[in-house]
Amino acid sequence: MKYRVTGIGGLFFKTKDPKATKDWYKKHLGFNTDDYGCTFKWKDQEGKECTTQWSPFPDDTNYFKPSKKNFMFNYRVENLKELLKALKKEGVTIVGDIEEYEYGKFGWILDNDGNKIELWEPIDTPFL
Repeated sequence: MKYRVTGIGGLFFKTKDPKATKDWYKKHLGFNTDDYGCTFKWKDQEGKECTTQWSPFPDDTNYFKPSKKNFMFNYRVENLKELLKALKKEGVTIVGDIEEYEYGKFGWILDNDGNKIELWEPIDTPFL
């Protein structure tokens, strides 16, 4: 397998007031926020259009479980199914099943500290 992780797909964190946090980042740092946070658009080394998502979540979200941390990283990957098979053989804890959406496939693992990590095989769409 040539690549495992190809980039950062998203930065997710808990906050008491996601709307206030999005508004603060929009006002002070110029983030182009929407209901989900902010989508950063960039190109990889081959010129392929890509995105990275920045998203504040409510304090009471269960999305990061079983991790007890207030954050979760999302990494862009190639060939999610094969990567999860390889990680399982290496003794990495797999959390749940692969989920597929129109924008890509998702899988989850735990790192050595118990942090939940989201793995995303994106279906990138051209920039608008």
